Amino acid sequence: MTFTMRSLGGGGPDVSAIGLGCMAMSEFYGTPDRGAALATIAAALDAGITLFDTGDFYGMGDNEMLLAEGLIGKRDQAFIQVKTGAQRSPDGAFIGMDARPAALKTALAYSLKRLKTDHVDLYMTSLDPAVPIEETIGALGDLVRQGFVRYVGITNVDAGTIRRAHETHKLTALQAEYSLMSRDIEQDILPLCRELGIGVTAYGVLSRGLLTGSTGSGAGDLRSAFYPRFQGENLSHNERLANALAKAAHSEGITAAQAAIGWVASQGQDIVPLVGARTPGRLDEALKSPLHLSADALTAIRDAVPQDAVRGGRDMAAHG
Repeated sequence: MTFTMRSLGGGGPDVSAIGLGCMAMSEFYGTPDRGAALATIAAALDAGITLFDTGDFYGMGDNEMLLAEGLIGKRDQAFIQVKTGAQRSPDGAFIGMDARPAALKTALAYSLKRLKTDHVDLYMTSLDPAVPIEETIGALGDLVRQGFVRYVGITNVDAGTIRRAHETHKLTALQAEYSLMSRDIEQDILPLCRELGIGVTAYGVLSRGLLTGSTGSGAGDLRSAFYPRFQGENLSHNERLANALAKAAHSEGITAAQAAIGWVASQGQDIVPLVGARTPGRLDEALKSPLHLSADALTAIRDAVPQDAVRGGRDMAAHG
């Protein structure tokens, strides 16, 4: 089956208009269910999804091995994007970034083994304050020339860093959080990406489930512990916004999840929403999202969740 496709960046590869984000299949959002995860990957392939998003630090490599298992015999059907650079301690805590050239090349060597592949389609990293971005992106360019990476991307950086990186080696995509509740990139980052012909793979399109009624609590779920939007009065307030979205979505004959995904997808052909479905049922709901909402529908959905009404930061709260 062929899913609707979009070009990732100017002159970039064609990928499915919606991608599957695999992070939550390994950790963070509750107890993982490996069987359901593998069934979801299989369902995505059957539906014509080609873009699969993972990171070498998701489950400390577990997520890459899970994806590899799900792609056995079907690697050629998948466009795999891998994020790297984040460092974690044995207890799972995030302890910084390492984007030195040697570290990135070593990390890729391990990723290729875990993914059981000879190349990564899109390799992405972020800014390491101790390393000039030119050195970091230059190393990724080396990996492209060696054939181990097809395209280079960058994640969660400011506009100035994007421009400097792109001048070092052509960036195919930026990965950034983008949703009704998180529109920061609209100010200067998205316009710059369009100026330079850089595509966007958008994560957090459901605001980590907040827009669809998740409270971020339960065994193995870290959202209520770490994300301010899921805490105390912030959560109560944001739940009212989610209820307003559900009403607006119902008037359009779609679910809240479909409205949130459709809103992001409708912001431009250069944006590919990543959905973090962990079961075939959730994936099926996501893939039925409209990719082009009407102007009236977009207005109603946006008005249900005004950006300035959202309470709490989108990033992890500091924990000493």
